[in-house]
Amino acid sequence: MTPLDTEKLERAINERLRSLNPCTVPKARDLRRDYSKRITTLPPAAVIELACRMLKRPGIFPRFVAYELVQHHRPTAASLNAKRLESLGKGIDSWGAVDTFACYLSGPAWREHLVPDSLITKWARSKDRWWRRAAIVSTVPLNNGARGGSGDIGRTIRICQLVVDDRDDMVVKALSWALRELSKRDPGAVAAFVSENQTRLAPRVIREVGNKLKTGLKNPKTGKT
Repeated sequence: MTPLDTEKLERAINERLRSLNPCTVPKARDLRRDYSKRITTLPPAAVIELACRMLKRPGIFPRFVAYELVQHHRPTAASLNAKRLESLGKGIDSWGAVDTFACYLSGPAWREHLVPDSLITKWARSKDRWWRRAAIVSTVPLNNGARGGSGDIGRTIRICQLVVDDRDDMVVKALSWALRELSKRDPGAVAAFVSENQTRLAPRVIREVGNKLKTGLKNPKTGKT
């Protein structure tokens, strides 16, 4: 497929997205399923090119569809490396964009050892709040069974340790999520981490993770997990 072909395909997808009024996640996912069938024979390089073209469009839904197209094109998902991931992560600037990127692409790629630990470590040390959040949320697919994770205490704790002093709200919330997800696999390891970092962790993390360990819920009064 030539660059011109991927440009035409991207335009067609974007026009379909714009016709969805209002656009919702289920509608966008149905559209993505349709195009996933159409691009099954494309090589990974063409799928990456298509996705990167879509990322130039404003709004969350072009990015959502782009990431799902990559995720559900097995040869492309298996071809992800540091360079491709950072190209696909370019422009992440909201919790929705970051979490879709990390849960669909970077986390699974890291889990399958397609990228080194050093890449996620670099993100965790970034000056950009969104890349730091991406590093933390990338641990979720390591531990979440529904996302293919079977548990990885070592890698999760190492990344969490890098942001214990971070007070950016987006990072704090991500750290709470990561630890709560790990607690389903190894509550003892999470309890030990919280205890060892009691004076450094943000109050939100201590409260929400503590609640999860004690009751199984992040916020027992509201029933949120």
